[in-house]
Amino acid sequence: MRFQDKTALVTGGNSGIGLVTARMLLAEGARVAITGRDRAKLDAAVEELGGNVLAIQADLDDPAAVDAAFRQIGDAFGSLDVVFANAGVSGPTPLGGTTIEAFERILRTNLTAVFMTVQAALPLMREGSAVVLNGSIMRDLGSPGAAAYAATKAGVTGMAKVFATELVGRGIRVNTVIPGGTRTPIWTRGARAGQSLDSTEAAFSAAIPMARFATPEEVAAAVLFLASDDASGMTAAEIVVDGGTVGAPFGAPAFRKK
Repeated sequence: MRFQDKTALVTGGNSGIGLVTARMLLAEGARVAITGRDRAKLDAAVEELGGNVLAIQADLDDPAAVDAAFRQIGDAFGSLDVVFANAGVSGPTPLGGTTIEAFERILRTNLTAVFMTVQAALPLMREGSAVVLNGSIMRDLGSPGAAAYAATKAGVTGMAKVFATELVGRGIRVNTVIPGGTRTPIWTRGARAGQSLDSTEAAFSAAIPMARFATPEEVAAAVLFLASDDASGMTAAEIVVDGGTVGAPFGAPAFRKK
């Protein structure tokens, strides 16, 4: 029970990687707060998770909502041992067809709100605490139409190193998990609405050396490792969970010899 008697915050904890991470933290003894914008999804997450879950409806793009969320966490828990800044959005931002509002919406949620979340958490964090940020291999891939999303994820990993430098003197570690394609509902929303997760995974698998998406549990396991004392000697580090997509791209089925 690596997180017995510890407290954790998972932003965007009402679905996908965040929900699975919250579930695994609970299973290892933590008391967990989750945030989400959608009340119905939060209620469903609480129903699924049970246990010591504090569900906070909050739009983390709103500074007042951030402040209110951390007041609730402080009142309920008193302190925080783990912050997983996971909440994020995606969306197409192609050159020649993107409004400034659409571009900045993604930057505000995926980058600015991450900064403000970590900043707001600091008064509740103590020596030995851990921050984990959620990045993405999209920072590396040059995927057409994904400029804003890729920029934010590159920004997150750069920002994590700054956080690590600023917080090491306080005994707070900061690391990043870098998922590749993962089996979460994000693949069936927005521009991909109406597509099944299985068909999407099949379409992408030829470019993934392990020939499949990661599971949310595989990504969450990396988050828990980085947040735990098992990683006590690590800060400003990254764990990539992408089936080899970035590190060994020519191992993908599309490039293998017949």
